[in-house]
Amino acid sequence: MTRRALLCLAGLLATTVAIFVPTAATASSSASPAPVILLGTGGLTWSDVSPTGTPALWSFLRDGSSAALSVRSVFTNTCPVDGWLSLSAGNRAAAAGPGKNGSRSPGDPCPPVPTVESGVVPGWGDYVRTAEALKFDSMLGTLGEQLASHQQCVQAVGPGAGVAAAYLSGAVPRFTELDGSDLTRSLSGCRVTLVDVGSLRDPTDLPAAERTPELGSRSEQAAAIDQRVAKVLAAAPNGSDILVASLSDAGRSERLRLVAAKGPHYGPGTLGSPSTRQAGLVQAGDLTVTLLTSAGVPVPGALGGAALRRGDVGANSEEAARDRLRQLVDFDQASHEVHSLVPPFFNGVVYTQIAIYLFAAVVWRRDFGSTTLRLRLLRIVRRVAVIAATVPASTFLANLIPWWRFPVPMLAVIASVALFVAVISAVAFLGPWGRRLTGPLAAVSIATMVVLGGDVILGSRLQISSLMGLQPVVGGRFYGMGNVTFALFGTSALLLCIAVSGYFVKRGQRRWAALATLAVGLTAVVVDGLPSWGADGGGPPALLPGLAYLVLAILGIRMTWRRGALIGLVTAGLFLLVAFLDSLRPTESRSHLGRFFRSLVEGGAWDIVSRKLDQNISILFGNYRLALLVPIALVFVIYILARPTSWGSRALQRSYEACPTLQPGLVALLITLTIGFAINDSGVAIPANGAIIAVPLIIAVSVRVLEDEARSSASTRALRRR
Repeated sequence: MTRRALLCLAGLLATTVAIFVPTAATASSSASPAPVILLGTGGLTWSDVSPTGTPALWSFLRDGSSAALSVRSVFTNTCPVDGWLSLSAGNRAAAAGPGKNGSRSPGDPCPPVPTVESGVVPGWGDYVRTAEALKFDSMLGTLGEQLASHQQCVQAVGPGAGVAAAYLSGAVPRFTELDGSDLTRSLSGCRVTLVDVGSLRDPTDLPAAERTPELGSRSEQAAAIDQRVAKVLAAAPNGSDILVASLSDAGRSERLRLVAAKGPHYGPGTLGSPSTRQAGLVQAGDLTVTLLTSAGVPVPGALGGAALRRGDVGANSEEAARDRLRQLVDFDQASHEVHSLVPPFFNGVVYTQIAIYLFAAVVWRRDFGSTTLRLRLLRIVRRVAVIAATVPASTFLANLIPWWRFPVPMLAVIASVALFVAVISAVAFLGPWGRRLTGPLAAVSIATMVVLGGDVILGSRLQISSLMGLQPVVGGRFYGMGNVTFALFGTSALLLCIAVSGYFVKRGQRRWAALATLAVGLTAVVVDGLPSWGADGGGPPALLPGLAYLVLAILGIRMTWRRGALIGLVTAGLFLLVAFLDSLRPTESRSHLGRFFRSLVEGGAWDIVSRKLDQNISILFGNYRLALLVPIALVFVIYILARPTSWGSRALQRSYEACPTLQPGLVALLITLTIGFAINDSGVAIPANGAIIAVPLIIAVSVRVLEDEARSSASTRALRRR
């Protein structure tokens, strides 16, 4: 390897480390320990809360801090017992269902919440075995045991509270029922008190086995829960922080639920958490950490949540409460409406792109129609391809418009996406770059990078509940770059590298081409991997090898097995270094990359790796039959890149000649997408979504070459006739 290449690679790694490595954050000042009472319920959303129907819950919205709550535990919908078990573990946990290996579908009835008998939770051993089999690194009894080991007691009032307060053994030393007990005494005995005020079960959304005549309507159940909440509020000792949280779903449908807090440490406004980095949106795992923090007890490093904190400050007026309610209902409505639209949207994108591919295959044939007709068809294919590539960025920008508030959300979101498709397409076609070979490709790539990169830098608000973004009801990610976002962002970055480097290489300026590629690529790596921005653990290890290959190819250095192995080792070492440094940050500031490194040291890493592997295998060989096309397509693309004149891809070969860095750029993209597919959970989404933007833009470049050839051929024939 030449000295020049070594210097370029050294610069790549040094710059990445200098910018990407997280700086040590100072520990945030925690609130002084105070008595805390958690009122646990289930099935309630903010749409159920009103000043007249649920006055006690409304007082939390008016006088306290409030947020939407993601309650996803293990299965698609979260049952009441799942919510209490998750509170106990501080991680995802659930009771076993009737399916294979304890699985449970939304159509299965929820297991009952057991009541403490003789100081022990019945069936506790079964719950523990189920938690171990699910491989979420969840230890039931963490909350109760951690409090007890630091000389703090926990009082449980009601069945669900008994489940959450249990020790590792399943023992519950302090348990009473809500009705028939001295509630004032029960609420003042321990620093932490858990109260089960009952769960709402929606009669219109329940499995048949759960429907009973005495259940009551949704509003009747909400009113009954509110009365129990009011009873606890009246008996709570002064100076207590009181939280109310809806820990589970109301039936088969998964939705965001409600959480609110009031007391000395929570005034009017919103709740937030470092684990989601979204004002007004928190997750169930935050509750366990909040209880431990409020009691002044150390938080185990294995817990993924963070302590709730007051976010935006607001007034405690009725008008301010209504404004907060509107924002919280927006969170719920957007996440609920978009979740059902995602499958038909992706199906529509896949079928549309297949139609584009077929149309392109037809017009690529030299003997198809007259020259005029062929030119017209080529122009149509090129424009349609570029327009198709603008869809991903437009799905994120669509969230600038509150489409979920319209009577027909599907039509509203389609119109919103179409609006931004028109804007980005106009920019791609109408500027002076629109007449250049890779001009539209560069314009769409820049637009996609700016939209996605700018969003993660500014807090990932456009991604939340977008068609190709993060789904809060799933609870996998709430900020930064997930698999889909990385696929689009990383693909756009490499496509932009192709356009920029090709410009310099055609002018004989290979050094400038390599430097420009490094600048674009490293910017993408930093935005994707920086814990305070993209916080993506699997993105940089996939993007860096592709970027390194492209830089070497631009400099005319042939890739060998030894050089490839060196790049792989350096990338793996960089990944471990960044993970190690991130693990040194305070727990609440640590990203999932740092938590994974902790699991390597403390144990539990294999559970994480095997669970991610199981997810990939289940997607490939489960109900998602189209997912099998992804590895097949990757093999086919490798063949096409190795033999560009086969399978009717002579147009691609001519594109390589017109854009000298197109072929190595596509190889670099293939490296990135393949590694991303292999090392990420649900990694099948990475090449599939990368193709959504890459293939149309490559088609547009190839078709533009054919247009120029057809136009030149027509001019030559005209001159001969003269």
